[in-house]
Amino acid sequence: MMDTTMWFFVVCLVLGCCVGLLAGLLGIGGGLLIVPTLSSVLPWAGISSPILIMPMALATSLASIVITSLSSALSHYRLGNVQPYVIKALLPSLLMGGVIGSVIADRLPVNYLPRIFGGIVWMLALQMMFSLRAETARALSFTTAHVLNGCIIGILSSLVGIGGGSFTVPYLTYCGIKMHKAIGTASFCGVFLAAAGMSSFIVLGLSQPEPLFKYSVGYVYLPALIGITTTSVFTTKYGAKLASRLSTSIIKRIFAVFLLLVGARMFLT
Repeated sequence: MMDTTMWFFVVCLVLGCCVGLLAGLLGIGGGLLIVPTLSSVLPWAGISSPILIMPMALATSLASIVITSLSSALSHYRLGNVQPYVIKALLPSLLMGGVIGSVIADRLPVNYLPRIFGGIVWMLALQMMFSLRAETARALSFTTAHVLNGCIIGILSSLVGIGGGSFTVPYLTYCGIKMHKAIGTASFCGVFLAAAGMSSFIVLGLSQPEPLFKYSVGYVYLPALIGITTTSVFTTKYGAKLASRLSTSIIKRIFAVFLLLVGARMFLT
């Protein structure tokens, strides 16, 4: 029989496989799956303090997303699904929002974070459901509103430990970017957004008056990070290939249901 620590690592390996597929398929970093899973299994690794579980789940999720989204972004870049001018215009406001979101997450009462996570996930699910048939020809213009929206995406993404693809992809398609290119571009944006949020969580964790859990850097728990990314970097390319073959509407329906279930799970935490 394997002890709980070994089971924890096995769960992270399996989680990484799923995260990699989602990253390539939908342009998301997988935080919507990583955060609730880690918040449930971190006690298996001996991390039982409610004060630590959620911040560590969020920080480790963002660290995983940096590596997974980079692998996904490179796969999409090879397929020609990246819009560099969009990245250049959107990235500064995303990074600013990412830093602000991580600071807010560190200062909120710990029992608020799962409910905030669940509420935002449900909003994403509804957005996906109602946008199934949405077709817009709206040209992308880099106005003050566009910069503000980028900052909001960054704040919300860092607040719930995701790379922003779940917000960025719908926003880019709303602005007239084709779905496949929105997915590839969101993957690249997710790398830098997650890195900004992760860096803030590391600094915040290191600034705590007492050292955090063993094998952690700030709030980032290294064994979970290694387990997740060991498999995720290999499955992103398969997700990227699937994205170019499957019907977008079917994918969004399935993912919307998944989001509803994840949101419900976090409300019950």
